[in-house]
Amino acid sequence: MDPGLSPFRPGLPAPVECFVGRHHEIERLYQMARASTRGRLMVGFIAGERGIGKSSLASFVRSRCEREGAMAGCHVFLGGAQNLHEMMRKIFDQLLKESIDQPWHKKAAEFFGNRIRKVGLFGITVELDLQEQDLSALAKSFGPSIQEFIKKTGKQGLLLILDDINGLAGSAQVAHWIKSTIDELSISQPEVRLCVLIVGLEERRQALIQHQESLARVFSMLNMEAWSRDETREFYTKTFASAGARISTKDLESLVEYTGGLPVFAHELGDSAWRMAKTLEIDKNAVIGGIVDATEIIGRKLLDQQVFDAIRSEKYRSILKKMMRHGPVDHFRRSEVAKDLTKEEIKVFDNFLQRMRKLGALTQDPTIRGGYQFPNRLYSLYFSFYSHKISSQNHNS
Repeated sequence: MDPGLSPFRPGLPAPVECFVGRHHEIERLYQMARASTRGRLMVGFIAGERGIGKSSLASFVRSRCEREGAMAGCHVFLGGAQNLHEMMRKIFDQLLKESIDQPWHKKAAEFFGNRIRKVGLFGITVELDLQEQDLSALAKSFGPSIQEFIKKTGKQGLLLILDDINGLAGSAQVAHWIKSTIDELSISQPEVRLCVLIVGLEERRQALIQHQESLARVFSMLNMEAWSRDETREFYTKTFASAGARISTKDLESLVEYTGGLPVFAHELGDSAWRMAKTLEIDKNAVIGGIVDATEIIGRKLLDQQVFDAIRSEKYRSILKKMMRHGPVDHFRRSEVAKDLTKEEIKVFDNFLQRMRKLGALTQDPTIRGGYQFPNRLYSLYFSFYSHKISSQNHNS
């Protein structure tokens, strides 16, 4: 069917109408944000593995805060920012841009003064014209500046989401700035009505803590887990239905199995199945074709290139088919897999284990003798995807 009509959004935060589950997490973050409207600075960190839906959760909470909590919201993607000044530029530029459609835009524009300039080739948009001295001043006076901005909105508070912090987490300057700014805002008078949610991998939080140990006790932590099977079923059913499509229970279960609880996979699988379908009845052929098609897309988008290239080697094909014959696994014992292999395959299997460990796609499982585990669910699910693709191609030939 027409890809342009697909209700799935690979690579983008899920639209509010297709968001499912996470009830406990939503309520906790919403209550944190609401607490900030009473003058209590709140700082949270949403952690979880890649593809778990961290950005979508933050976006959903923001939508609820704006709709029900009388708060202003701003979602800043910090990808590409490498230092404190670039961070300031992205934060204040996004505050300006997200105010454009708001009734308080004129007052927000007053806050930025003559630093606003109009740009654009295909339609006019705005951005801030900030020099290095401006960025330095904003970093030093972030507390008073953000307080003044909140006043201009006329809202009860501001939910500021700082997403994609990869390039900044290794900066000692940024880590110390976060800690000193939090300290300053915590004792400021008048009290600031601000909730900050930082979104990232647990490794990024640890990187910040290595530079500033006190941050370990500053963040209110929320660790996201994978979807349950029921939540995954709800997502597919709800998302297909939003476009008037239907899927049988049996075919739905195939998608649920290969999703493995990861929203990023759900959007890729759903989108591929949609494109393979000939009608609004998502049948078995569409699902199988979608899984095969999504294998290539997911591998190229999400896997380390060396891992992606390695597992596509001809010599590993029979190994993967037997290793993943029962679907995705989080860990396995070498001896259990080896029982089903030929002598030649066992030699190849040992080479496979050694290479995957070297590339970081496998680690030894300390709880199982001769055991291995996938440090990232993405690898386990992709290996399963690829073995399914191999089986499908062999069957068709």
